[in-house]
Amino acid sequence: MAAIASLQAIHLKFGRRGSIRCGIAEPSGEPAPVGQKTRYNDGLAERVFMGLFARKMDKFGGSKKKNEIKEKGVWDYDYESFVEVSKRVMQGRSRSQQQEVVREVLLSMLPPGAPEQFRKLFPPTKWAAEFNAALTVPFFHWLVGPSQVIEVEVDGVKQRSGVRIKKCRYLENSGCVGMCVNMCKIPTQDFFTNEFGLPLTMNPNFDDMSCEMIYGQVPPSFEDDPATKQPCLADICSIANPSSPVCPKLQA
Repeated sequence: MAAIASLQAIHLKFGRRGSIRCGIAEPSGEPAPVGQKTRYNDGLAERVFMGLFARKMDKFGGSKKKNEIKEKGVWDYDYESFVEVSKRVMQGRSRSQQQEVVREVLLSMLPPGAPEQFRKLFPPTKWAAEFNAALTVPFFHWLVGPSQVIEVEVDGVKQRSGVRIKKCRYLENSGCVGMCVNMCKIPTQDFFTNEFGLPLTMNPNFDDMSCEMIYGQVPPSFEDDPATKQPCLADICSIANPSSPVCPKLQA
């Protein structure tokens, strides 16, 4: 799902200007502690974007609520609706099929020629990696919550092309390791690396729900990625299998 941030940035760059106004509603201004759900204030623009993406995703959902969803306007959706659509897409599909659905949805939301334009604007350089990291923080807030640019090392070179997500909103609301890996991490890495030509690695932390994005770093293979060997979050996932050493959605 991280690719949505750049899709939104592209639309704003080549279309009408807009602003990202969502924010955390917690008194502290920070995400709630692990085990508690963070409250957010989403603006109209963010609700519309959630609705647009949810409607695209729902074409693959096979949900009994499809007619109900069609009757809604895009502004009627909230973040929970967006996550529910993701869950319906996940059901009955293998991990590769889930990842392919996300890829198709992302491609369908891009303006014509966007991948080629992105490659011209952002070739795989240190500057491009750092610039996209900086863009991620404001444009990505509505999707994953607050984040900050951090210094990372890519191929022996230190650069500020890392983004640390404090507590991922998508993981927090879904509670599912499989959804995190199959419908966010892997397809986003693949989209940036193969469609946009800018390598990206995402390292979710399932203990505190934080995540580190590293622009410019080639992602590991599925088999070598520690995230693909994680068990279910049994305390918060409604479809968890506590007896399985690895989340079943990562095995199929």
